[in-house]
Amino acid sequence: MYSLLPEHIWKAIGLEPRSHMEFSLADGTAVRLPVSECVISLPQGERHSPVILADPGDVQALLGVVTLEEMGLVFDPFHQSLYPMKTLPLMRH
Repeated sequence: MYSLLPEHIWKAIGLEPRSHMEFSLADGTAVRLPVSECVISLPQGERHSPVILADPGDVQALLGVVTLEEMGLVFDPFHQSLYPMKTLPLMRH
């Protein structure tokens, strides 16, 4: 759900843990990891988002659905591209 930053990245940009949260890995294992917040910049814009601060040895950054939703984007896995989210119009009374 949250974006994940490898240790060498989050340390390089000066992030520090603000809290810890429990997460479930794909195999069902529960892990407690530090969480922080940062500004994520993509060609489509810039937004403030929560991020998981990965343990040493985790080398792959992951863009999470919370960050995508904050930016109003969806991921198309077939084209491996980001697209603007289609939003529903507000209902007026």
